[in-house]
Order: sequence, then structure tokens, then C-alpha cells
Amino acid sequence: MSSSPVRSSSALRVVVTGSSSGIGLDAARRFLRAGASVVITGSDPDKLARAERSLEGGGRVHAVAGDVTEPTTARRLADAARSHLGGLDVLVNSSGIFAPKPFLETSIEELDRLLDVNVRGTYRITQALVPLMIEAGGGAIINLGTVLVSQGKVGVPVSAAMASKGAVHALTVAWAAELAQHSIRVNTVAPSIIRTPLIPDADAMIDWHPLGRVGEVEDTSEAIYYLATAPFVSGTVLEVDGGFAHGR
Repeated sequence: MSSSPVRSSSALRVVVTGSSSGIGLDAARRFLRAGASVVITGSDPDKLARAERSLEGGGRVHAVAGDVTEPTTARRLADAARSHLGGLDVLVNSSGIFAPKPFLETSIEELDRLLDVNVRGTYRITQALVPLMIEAGGGAIINLGTVLVSQGKVGVPVSAAMASKGAVHALTVAWAAELAQHSIRVNTVAPSIIRTPLIPDADAMIDWHPLGRVGEVEDTSEAIYYLATAPFVSGTVLEVDGGFAHGR
């Protein structure tokens, strides 16, 4: 069994979901900086077009607008990876939603929405793209979870969101075992509070972090890139949390 990915880091072919802004956008930027070619995707076509322009990838960026909950999006991403990248080495499942709300006030419909985007969307996209990695002889999948799956915090009511992200952590472990025969590695980056448009009041949570600051998107991008290129790491949930999980 060969190591994966099978291409040099400067020639990686990458798909990043949820890459219109925040963690996904900066992850795409990190891969482009290393010389990779990248397909980005997001549900808002105008926002995605602005993201594509901001990346300045010199022809190495292709955008596919679409909602990850729609089966057609997964198929179009697979087609784009094949036609624009010539295959696939790395998939970053960054698309997701996060909606804090007290457990007793959360409706089943709200839970379903979180599961639809964070779990079914991740599952559907990965299922559509893994065959391209098998054709390539191996690859790497990096999912986005959260440290809050295993580190609950009083006053942070996120049970529904954690039900979905906990499933992503579980999929990581299961896929790592099942896809190892194809030289496909699967890992998760589990951030704490990262300064993104999703968390406009991030600085209010600085005290949660022993390192004395909240995370920046560059912190998650470096972790994602590491997991994409580390040939003997699989089935890992990598906490990118400024010490939040262990230093409280």
C-alpha cells in the first residue's frame, strides 16, 4: 500500500467546500500558495464569485456554485474535479452551519437542518468524490469539526450543533478505517473559536483560550494543509484550540 497523497504538494488537486468565506476560503488560499489547483464551492453564487476573484489563483481556481445538501452539487463537483483538475487528491469538507440554541427551545426541524448540512452534505460530497481519489491511487480527506464535541461549556447551548459535528467526528474514524485500503487518509480539524463571519463576537471569548487569543483562519489552514500532506496520519481529530480543551 502506497502513502497518500501520491502527488507532490505543489501539484495537489483540491476541492474545498464552504469556501466562499472564513475557514474554507483561507484553506483554498493556503493550497494555492503551495502551488495546488483548487475547486471552490458555496451556495451563494455572487459571494463565491467574489471569493474566486480574491484568490488570484492564476488560472488554478475554478468555482462551482451549489448547496451541499443538493445531490446535483456533489455530481457537479466531481465533474469539475475531473475536467478542471484532471482528478482529485484532497477534499476539504469545510461547508457547515452552526446555530447555538438552548436544547429545550430547539425544534426537530432546526436539528434536521443542522444534520442535513453538516452530516448529509459532508456524506454526500465525500461519497461522490472518493472514486476520483481511488482512481488517483490515494488521497486525503479533511473534515471540519469542533473541540466543543468533547468539551462542553456551561452557558454555551449547542446540543443540536454538536449532534451534527459529533457525527462528522465519527465519520472521520469510520472512513479512515474503511478507505485505508485505497490509501485514502481521513482526519478532522477541530477548532475552538475562530475569527470568521460566522462568529462576529469572537473576541468576547478570548478568555476561553490559555494562549490568550482566539484563533485566526490561518491557524486552521495550516492544520488542514498539514493533514493533507502528512502521509502517516489518519483517523485523527486534531484540536486547533489555543489550549481550550486541556488548559481550562
